[in-house]
Amino acid sequence: MLSLNALSLLQWLSPAFPTGAFACSGGLETAIADGRISTGHDLQAWLSHLLCQGPLWSDAVLLAEGLKPGADPEALDGLARALCLSAERLEETLSLGTAFARTVSAATGRSLPPRALPIAIAEAAAPLRLPVETVLAHSLHAALSNLVTIATRAVPLGQTEGQRILAALHPLILRTARRAAASDLSDLGTAAFAADLASLSHETLQPRLYRT
Repeated sequence: MLSLNALSLLQWLSPAFPTGAFACSGGLETAIADGRISTGHDLQAWLSHLLCQGPLWSDAVLLAEGLKPGADPEALDGLARALCLSAERLEETLSLGTAFARTVSAATGRSLPPRALPIAIAEAAAPLRLPVETVLAHSLHAALSNLVTIATRAVPLGQTEGQRILAALHPLILRTARRAAASDLSDLGTAAFAADLASLSHETLQPRLYRT
């Protein structure tokens, strides 16, 4: 159902919103440089794994938890930081979350503190009273869309191929959003070792175009 609140969420999660996400690959640049991602099929498999068993899953669980009535953003923010395996992953979630909170505050007149990204989104979106699955699906789509855009340039893939991959991920995005909406903190956990190692080794990658 269309509403002003739904449009606000779309604005906050759009590529035009100034968070600096375009400079963050989450280790994807390492995987491309190492030759682990050289085709559209490789990219789709990598992103699917991030979504189901990687940091995007943890972020979705944390976001869902932050949207629950009575949530403790301070405690969740500390947990989100502790779950970051690498220094660059911590830098990424904090820099994006801080920019997100700062811009939402400036645009709405609210006062939102700097948080890890999923908690910043939760704090901003909670008063909108949108369905949790909707917030989760849009957030996951925004994260994947950014990574597809990065891969389109860095692999390189054609723009049409990038959009085909993103469209193919839509059913998985919806399933993951439903899972996360029904989750609690006991569902936190990842098994994305290749992505973790890529993030850890990115800081020594030369040359590199992306911050993470």
